[in-house]
Amino acid sequence: MVLTQSLFCLMLTVGGTVSALPQPLRDSGINLSIAAKLNFSGLTSIIEADRARAHRLKNHVNLLGLAGGKRQTTNVDVTNGAVTYTATVNIGEPATDYTLLIDTGSSNTWVGAGKKYAPTSSSKDTGKAVSDTYGGGAFSGEEYTDKVDLGNGLVINSQSIGVANETSGFSGQDGILGIGPTDLTRGSIEGSDETVPTVVDNLASQGTIGSNAVGMFFAPYEEDASGVLTFGGADSSLYTGDLHYTSVTKTSPANQYWGVDQSISYGNTNILSQNAGIIDSGTSMILLASDAYEAYQKATGAAEDQRTGFLTLSKEQYGNLQPLNFNIGGNTFALSPNGQIWPRSLNTAFGGDEDSVYLVIGDLGSQSGDGFDFINGYTFMERFYAVFDTTNSRIGLANTQYTNSESN
Repeated sequence: MVLTQSLFCLMLTVGGTVSALPQPLRDSGINLSIAAKLNFSGLTSIIEADRARAHRLKNHVNLLGLAGGKRQTTNVDVTNGAVTYTATVNIGEPATDYTLLIDTGSSNTWVGAGKKYAPTSSSKDTGKAVSDTYGGGAFSGEEYTDKVDLGNGLVINSQSIGVANETSGFSGQDGILGIGPTDLTRGSIEGSDETVPTVVDNLASQGTIGSNAVGMFFAPYEEDASGVLTFGGADSSLYTGDLHYTSVTKTSPANQYWGVDQSISYGNTNILSQNAGIIDSGTSMILLASDAYEAYQKATGAAEDQRTGFLTLSKEQYGNLQPLNFNIGGNTFALSPNGQIWPRSLNTAFGGDEDSVYLVIGDLGSQSGDGFDFINGYTFMERFYAVFDTTNSRIGLANTQYTNSESN
């Protein structure tokens, strides 16, 4: 069974500079609507998609071949996740519009998975081969530079884009708009170990935005609220209290992404000592190293549901559920009991029982201590505001008005 529901539209706003003491940013920025949908083809598929993505992210270094930076490929459907975000991006002059997935876990922008690229007067073929791999799927083709218009003034006149002649694992989208760290582009151009400036890099370097940073705000599924992506910094109207920054981890392989060092406790019980992992909007669940996952399961008394693959609680156990505390940079971000469960209105869409309680915590599939011990995915980010700041190599987090929402 497949459930597709409109989740929210994301508004992209161009902000000012992110500083050590964040200043309020102008709210009359440049807005761009982005379509987001919640897609389920059964709980097991969500878990499998998240684990496949985690495997690819964790092993990114090993995916780089020795011959000319050519990358190996995998073959799992990249669009088979719980939440996908797409932007309509205009490329060329005159422009052709393409529907692109937004991905914080990759950084190349490319087209051709669905609608084919249409060269125009602004297009320039660099003559270089380009490729990338994903948690499911891959593309390969030629690099072009072209005019890219995200809408309402977010225009780049000479953006590197991949033009795919071969793709796998994509359906319903034309390609990807990559907004991850720039270093993720290294090795994507055949024969070169140089990085490729991302869309956000170029918006910052040409002065369209004041800082090379992106703020991300989401709300829980049951809340009637739009998400907001802020190019250029943070929007102080979208979070409560202070915005706390921590440096990107130095531990590999998490340091290739938006990685942090964190420890986790369930109530007063420590389940993960301080280790490195990542924050990733492209992962649906919160994935923990197997030993931490088992400690969480034991502490909560949850059982693994054989039909769905998710951890499940009785209503009595849910009533006794404690906060799951993420200690990042000396600050604690407490995920409430309600934040640890899937929206119960979607239970039957998951293939589960209407009256059951299913948890959003999953098993990463490897033990802690290898530099990639967790992924704080979308279900984490819908409770906490995040800023990914390339300029200062740091990540900011804050509570929002929905941190303690009881909507699930």
